[in-house]
Amino acid sequence: MKDVRGAPSSHRKIAGVSSKCKTEQVRGAPNPSSPGLRALPVLTQQPVRAPDTLGFLLAPRFSLMAFVCAVEPLRVANRLAQRELYRWETISVDGAPVIASNRMAIVADRSIRERSAYARVLVCAGFEPETLYDASVTRWLRSRDRAGTPVGAIDTGSFILAYAGLLDGYRACTHWESLESLQSQFPRVITNPGLFIVDRLRDTCAGGTAALDMMLHLISVQHGHRLAAAVAEQFIHARMREPKEHQRMEPRDRQGLSDPSLVRIIELMEGRLEEPASIQALCATVRISRRQLEREFQRQLNVSPQRYYLNLRLQRARTLLQYTKLSVIEVAVATGFHSSAQFCRSYKSWSGVTPTKDRHNIHQGIDPALS
Repeated sequence: MKDVRGAPSSHRKIAGVSSKCKTEQVRGAPNPSSPGLRALPVLTQQPVRAPDTLGFLLAPRFSLMAFVCAVEPLRVANRLAQRELYRWETISVDGAPVIASNRMAIVADRSIRERSAYARVLVCAGFEPETLYDASVTRWLRSRDRAGTPVGAIDTGSFILAYAGLLDGYRACTHWESLESLQSQFPRVITNPGLFIVDRLRDTCAGGTAALDMMLHLISVQHGHRLAAAVAEQFIHARMREPKEHQRMEPRDRQGLSDPSLVRIIELMEGRLEEPASIQALCATVRISRRQLEREFQRQLNVSPQRYYLNLRLQRARTLLQYTKLSVIEVAVATGFHSSAQFCRSYKSWSGVTPTKDRHNIHQGIDPALS
């Protein structure tokens, strides 16, 4: 991991600002009597107690978006409650700054070697959770669990918990791109496609703005719905989403479609990738003529139904290649190809490289226009 001293000047500046802002917030909530600050209504009637300190263990190339969505609700909860309900610290393996996936650096408050006490620990990762597949990290996380500390994860931080054996027999989620990989690599984990999951002392979320919803849930449980709702409104978050809600948009919204028949056809295609249905069978199911279907696909998506369906299968193949350990032939079967040779030809024609070579181009992401 690149030390912040060797990072570009923009990294050093962000690291310094991050540290300063965090120090100001940890000192406590704003004083309503201070000049320039308006009086705020007290939104929690919970008894005054010592603030909870949350520890965020950051993996290299973690998602800054998800991390900020987890931390900022705590800051705003302090402000609106007019007292310090939460503190937070950032943690890295060695105490050095951590570079996020967008190349911004976050200063770590401490390393995992330093003694500390937390009310809750959350592991935040992104593209490379395997960088924390480390014996020292596993020991640290397990020691927290033995002490009765809730241990959770943000985005692909679930992989790190699973590697440590801390999700065996637990329901858990991760980002939708990586969900099958989590299930494949760690079959003892009960994977779930929801936004976030709370299962006993394990909180996991899909990353992105789902981290905001998970933290709003935590605030609501600990300090009441009114405070959580007020925090949500500060972020123009009009609705606190439930854990079981879908991570992804429906096909209609994702593709910007208006024709309900076309939406239904795409839903059927997405549900039949392993055993593809014929275009004629899909038309019969939706009661639309093949000619009309082809016309609508060209008009709204600028592609034929056959090509769109094949693209869906090949995009699904790329997901399996890059996020699971399935063999090429297993990927071929899972995406409806009758032979490895047929699959490899189609894949190279579509992507420009063979499946084996593309497997090493990990973390390219999924094109939402094709999935």
